[in-house]
Amino acid sequence: MVGTFPLLSVQPTRGLVDEKIQVVVRNLPPALSVTLHSLHCSEDKDLWEAFGHYTSDGQGTVKVAKDASLGGTYEGTEPMGLLWSMQPVPGSRTGLRLRKMDVLTPMVVHISVYSGHMTEGFSKHSPLVTVVTERWYMAPGVCRIDIKEHGVRGTLFLPPGPGPFPGVLDMWGRGGGLVEYRSCLLASHGFVSMALEYLSHDKNRSSDIESKTYFEKAFRIVQEHPLVMKDRVALFGLSFGVSVSLNLAAYSKVISPRCCVCISGSHVNPVNKATGEVFRKMNEDGYKNQFDEEGRVVWRDIILPIPTDLGEKVDMGRIKCPLMLIVGEDDQNLATVESAKDVTQMMCAAGNKHLLTILQYPDAGHLIEPPYTPHFRASNFIVHQTRQKVIMLWGGYPKPHADAQEDCWEKSLSFLRQHLYPSPDSVPKATL
Repeated sequence: MVGTFPLLSVQPTRGLVDEKIQVVVRNLPPALSVTLHSLHCSEDKDLWEAFGHYTSDGQGTVKVAKDASLGGTYEGTEPMGLLWSMQPVPGSRTGLRLRKMDVLTPMVVHISVYSGHMTEGFSKHSPLVTVVTERWYMAPGVCRIDIKEHGVRGTLFLPPGPGPFPGVLDMWGRGGGLVEYRSCLLASHGFVSMALEYLSHDKNRSSDIESKTYFEKAFRIVQEHPLVMKDRVALFGLSFGVSVSLNLAAYSKVISPRCCVCISGSHVNPVNKATGEVFRKMNEDGYKNQFDEEGRVVWRDIILPIPTDLGEKVDMGRIKCPLMLIVGEDDQNLATVESAKDVTQMMCAAGNKHLLTILQYPDAGHLIEPPYTPHFRASNFIVHQTRQKVIMLWGGYPKPHADAQEDCWEKSLSFLRQHLYPSPDSVPKATL
């Protein structure tokens, strides 16, 4: 390495989290073993890293998009391996999960090149070269608005431009709280999106939404915004948010979603019951919970066997809008595979199966997030209604889960554009 000055290029150095990066190292000696390393300090001050082992070609170059990693946290040709394979550095707290809480700031990642094939001790060595990159959920011009109207709490994100835009009501699962990053990213792609809080961590607020009226009010807040096309509003749910979405689509008499995207959820849920009652029913069925050999909680059996009583599951024959179901076949948190099979049978029998699209991914788990989000087979989880802290087994394996996230995100955006935008020419292009 004497007399050489390696050059590291990461393009773009500032981009959206679902945007691919091009990582190229030049000006190395030919056939040199190097390690490419990424490092991120989370908002909780935990360190996350990924790394791959490479050998420079005859011109002294490594191109991550074309060259194979020979080892590390990922192997093979993986253009985004330095992001999706991130894991806590050795010695970190157990049960961590990487999530962006403040969408007004970027996820900062340091990408470095080290001489030799290293697997540990990166902080004790000096890199040959380092580039700092920014990964954003919020594109320039996206506007964030706190919502506290008619008892509804959430955050509304408006895309840049004059509009009008389609709308999305975005709902997460039983973990509760207000999760904004997916809504923010949807707004970066041209949708007015509201992240809805419906299970509050605030002890002074009731966590028991007494009826679907709360969600109907939230839908109307999106629908009635002056920048929104009133007849083009979708529901987007993950986990328990899927149950809410399907109940609204099937039974609401005051709102009509244009389409629904449902990730890692089920139609099995007591119909027309308050959220608190639903959770009490789940607690009663808690005896079905399993524990793996490491003591991690497996919830998937709690809705099995799939009931035949229409009082215990959504009548899918009542769905009148296009529906996309996204399923990880190794989901250990919910019996989504069995649910998808029953949904298909119900919609076939009712004659509305033409509205159904199912994306099913082998070896993907429950937490199917925007692309390049690191995979978590298990993590800390606080059960909302009891405040009990457990290690929850979500399922999935890093590489197939990463592939599922990348594939289904693009297909979800295409699905929303197809059913929400009047014409392909009217879809704005996200840039950073």
